[in-house]
Amino acid sequence: MYKVFVNDLPIIFTENNKISTNLKVVNFEVVKIKKLVKALFKEELNGIYLICNNIDKDFETFISKFKIQKAAGGKVENFHKEVLFIYRFDKWDLPKGKLEKGESIKECAIREVEEECGISNLTIQEQLETTYHMFQRNNKTIFKITYWYLMHTSYNGNLVPQTEEGIEKVAFKNKLEVEDALTNTYENIRLLF
Repeated sequence: MYKVFVNDLPIIFTENNKISTNLKVVNFEVVKIKKLVKALFKEELNGIYLICNNIDKDFETFISKFKIQKAAGGKVENFHKEVLFIYRFDKWDLPKGKLEKGESIKECAIREVEEECGISNLTIQEQLETTYHMFQRNNKTIFKITYWYLMHTSYNGNLVPQTEEGIEKVAFKNKLEVEDALTNTYENIRLLF
């Protein structure tokens, strides 16, 4: 199954045609992809299930209709098992950013976390789920693929938000603070928890 978020509204790709849901269910073969995405951006739907015959092939067909942007980031934990969050655009988020030419996904993830948070001493522990969302910029719809890694740090210095990227705050959050932050974040971030 794949989940793509458009303004936090899900497009769920599945091969299971016996779904019980309150979302609209449509066969992928008959869907008008761009029209569907436009309806989600306008919030004319609250989400949709796309029933696929070949989920991987249909997903590739779907994303081929849009400009793709690859990004990477981290769910960073310190020795106290606190998780690193950034605050941007009135929401709590995890640090991530766009892949640069010639850079590996892992290099991008570490660089972006360091740049956005003013942190160092990061080690990648394991790869997490890849998330997908769509946004609009300059009248173009962008399909963003974000590769996530569980990271660890021994850093205990001051955290510095990358304000030129719109980041207002950076903070490590304990279990209760994480639960609170997850009430004001994006659906794709909730998937990582």
